[in-house]
Amino acid sequence: MLVVLVLVLAGLPPAQADPKSTVANPGDDGDACGRTVLGVKGTQFTVNGQASFLLGASYYGGLGAPEHFVRQDLSDLKRDGFNWIRVWANWGASENNVSAFDSDGNAREPFLARLQWLVAECDQRGMLVDVTLSRGDSGAGQPRLLGLVAHRRAVETVVTALKTHRNWYLDLSNERNVGDKRFTSMDELKDLRQLARRLDPDLLVTASHGSDIEPEELAGYLKTVGVDFIAPHRPRDKRSPEQTEATTKDYLSRMRDLGRIVPVLYQEPFRRGYGNWQPVAEDFLTDARGALAGGAAGWCFHNGSGGPKGDDQPRSFDLRAKRLFEQLDAQEQKAVQCLRNGVRQTPNPRTGGSSEERNK
Repeated sequence: MLVVLVLVLAGLPPAQADPKSTVANPGDDGDACGRTVLGVKGTQFTVNGQASFLLGASYYGGLGAPEHFVRQDLSDLKRDGFNWIRVWANWGASENNVSAFDSDGNAREPFLARLQWLVAECDQRGMLVDVTLSRGDSGAGQPRLLGLVAHRRAVETVVTALKTHRNWYLDLSNERNVGDKRFTSMDELKDLRQLARRLDPDLLVTASHGSDIEPEELAGYLKTVGVDFIAPHRPRDKRSPEQTEATTKDYLSRMRDLGRIVPVLYQEPFRRGYGNWQPVAEDFLTDARGALAGGAAGWCFHNGSGGPKGDDQPRSFDLRAKRLFEQLDAQEQKAVQCLRNGVRQTPNPRTGGSSEERNK
């Protein structure tokens, strides 16, 4: 399903599918246990050895959702061509702390076990999981990792708990450049990245960035920290969808100039309910098509609380009372529907050079 979706978003009919650009079934070229294995090759992600575009959805409060909610949401997401979700390991919303560790980074049950269960459920379905850590902002009920010692302990807690799975990656620090309690320096990120590598040499690691990444910081991610891919959170205004293709190509060009090129993942684009601009279905689709056409390796359908006036659904921010698909508004439902059915108006994607160049 995802193969057809990506080709349709790019304006390519399914008959032109590249057999090397598919989402594999669990066990195809995976490990001996038939698990789902996430990897990187050049500017692309691979799933069980096959190049794959990651189409994801925010699922932030997933550790607080009843198991039957999660199973149904995962089934619906996979039905609609999604192969990836983003879950926070330390999340709190609506005075509800569902974090897998405490503010010192120590394991916190039953939520660490729920994280293990969720990753395993996705593994069985051939789906991938973004596990995000954060030093916190001002979210109600969210424990903050105050300082490097606690942050290191949290990395150790999560990586050790999930080490048997290969279908996940670690975001070391959400929007680590923002100058509040979220801030994590490049030197700290380097330390955390080295720790994660010692604990699990095969684990893919990134650190997400609030807004577009400036040249100096791009060099820091690639050279100092050594991330496996970049995860910029693009600006959230009405011009953003039309800019994503060019912005992606610019990232790839700058990385070539720096001598190290990695995938570009749009992990947290705009959403409804944030600020004055309320994107509609076409904006989501334009942004996703722009990411694909520019050569990005993945894009996320972002959703959260604070919807348009009169909308009190928290969506992925709180999944205790309703599952995600029960909370989406009409425009979000339309966006998902259009992604499922496909959009054929866009030209073939240009991924910034030949396949040989992209895999350097």
